[in-house]
Amino acid sequence: MFSTSFTVNDLMFLLQGAWVTVKLTVGAMLIGTLAGVVLGWLRAALPRATMPVGWFLDIFRSVPLLIQFVLFNSLKSIVGLNWSAFTVGCLVLGVYAAAFCTEIIRSGILAVGPNIRRASRSLGLSYWQDLRYIVLPLAARVAFPGWLNLVLGVMKDTALVMWIGIVELLRASQTIVTRIQEPLLVLCVAGVIYYLMSWVVARLGARLEKRWQEND
Repeated sequence: MFSTSFTVNDLMFLLQGAWVTVKLTVGAMLIGTLAGVVLGWLRAALPRATMPVGWFLDIFRSVPLLIQFVLFNSLKSIVGLNWSAFTVGCLVLGVYAAAFCTEIIRSGILAVGPNIRRASRSLGLSYWQDLRYIVLPLAARVAFPGWLNLVLGVMKDTALVMWIGIVELLRASQTIVTRIQEPLLVLCVAGVIYYLMSWVVARLGARLEKRWQEND
């Protein structure tokens, strides 16, 4: 007969960890998206002048995220910054997301053909009006699938913040496993929670894309 030491309190502890995961994802994507839009536009508008920015972002895309967490957390202690582990986690994930979001936005902007831009300028729109009303809305539709995949990736990458002392979903599950010694059950429950969070994000994204298609 199946018996387990896993209780409702353990489930609530996992859900608390899941809430931390959600907050980390939202915070990181806010930082990453805002920085990515600005840097992506600059990379598309001034490719040669912003080439050093591209090299700098390549560092964050190339270095494993775990190493970035450890290095930034150590640097924080050396410099003497009194930042919480949650703040460090959001910043590192945000910069990491910005490195990828920059290229997503840049490719979206470049996907808007020059003929469309010339047509808008011939109608008397200024550069900024063209960017606001023509380029960015069209670029957003092109970039959205890549941005959505980035959100899902960052959500899973939040598991690495356990190495700087944050109790998110995976760290919470490991704590429970250590106590009740039932890794298969606990990790299955944690996996289901990860799946449900990802499913909600994916469904919301699909619904938004469908609405865009209906408005075409």
